Amino acid sequence: MKEPLAIMNELSVLVRQTGKFILDSQRTFKPENIEMKGFNDLVSYVDKEAEMQIVEGCRKILPGSGFITEEGTARDEGNEYTWIIDPLDGTTNFIHGLPAYCVSVALLKEDKLLIGAVYEPNRDELFYAIKGNGAYCNDRKIYVSNKKKLGECLLATGFPYYDFGKMNTYLQILNDFMQSTHGLRRIGSAAIDLVYVACGRFEGFFEYNLNAWDVAAGALIVQEAGGCVTDFSGGDDFLFGREMIAASPEIQQAMQETISNRWHKAN
Repeated sequence: MKEPLAIMNELSVLVRQTGKFILDSQRTFKPENIEMKGFNDLVSYVDKEAEMQIVEGCRKILPGSGFITEEGTARDEGNEYTWIIDPLDGTTNFIHGLPAYCVSVALLKEDKLLIGAVYEPNRDELFYAIKGNGAYCNDRKIYVSNKKKLGECLLATGFPYYDFGKMNTYLQILNDFMQSTHGLRRIGSAAIDLVYVACGRFEGFFEYNLNAWDVAAGALIVQEAGGCVTDFSGGDDFLFGREMIAASPEIQQAMQETISNRWHKAN
């Protein structure tokens, strides 16, 4: 087994290469290349090719490991190590030419996050973390915001795009935060939202209907930057539980109180 630092160094090269492929593909991408996985759930050959590149690279980095991938190009089950891969988080942004998308790759050791890397090619920013070793952006150590009051915070979120059953409750939560913070932003990539929390650009992030590949790498990066990541109840079922709050410990508590007042009463 390679040391985590050696894995991270190889992974950094891989996600940068894949990000360059995605960025180059943007220049020639055409609407007829779009496919529909489901209502408002878009995919293209770029997503699939990027995923195949990452899977192939990860197999070389760590032979015998397993995979959880968004586009289903690999479903191998590893005994100890599992890669969680979103080859292009922000596909809708990519398709519309909006420069807010990224590559997100995490490595689980058994059921614990060990490594996370998120590469945003348009800004050439690589965010990464190894469990117990802090979080970084392009080799600069990063930390979550030190804001202590919700009223000083800028928050990020995502909007439901196919399951609208909880929309009214979610709109009430948005209304609460609109009136109690500096504002809300919706970039369209949960992985970017999370790494922006990790480096203090956002004070907090919350969303539901998430998948593990959306959040795995970003969650570890937030944690290693000094942040707190939970589900809406304040528990640790955020990786596969499809809901997440990420912020500094103080702001996470304030966000959870606001969300819980609405969410658990309605559900």
